[in-house]
Amino acid sequence: QVQLVESGGGLVQAGGSLRLSCAASGRTVSSYARGWFRQAPGKEREFVAAIGWSGGSTYYADSVKGRFTISRDNAKNTVTLQMNSLKPEDTAVYYCAATRYSGGSRYYYASSYNYWGQGTQVTVSS
Repeated sequence: QVQLVESGGGLVQAGGSLRLSCAASGRTVSSYARGWFRQAPGKEREFVAAIGWSGGSTYYADSVKGRFTISRDNAKNTVTLQMNSLKPEDTAVYYCAATRYSGGSRYYYASSYNYWGQGTQVTVSS
């Protein structure tokens, strides 16, 4: 089994930055693609970013492209989401996830992921 634990959420003013981390334990996930999703109140969970197992391929939702950066450290079994120029519409619970599947098109869909964290709240004030 794989356990994923997010950290780094909090309250920030618009235009500010936050750095989310997701630590994996229980089994190495260095060969798994990793992703970040978010869910705002009353809305469906949506894709934010993903990264292939080697870190060589990254994928972003149009709404965060140019502002967010996903990276990973396989030696530490962690993935990080650097969020800059935050907007109030970025407010949501952010979830990290891991998938055994490969192939970029699958990474955009929550159903492709095998393991999920509990989520961390990000609140951006205007």
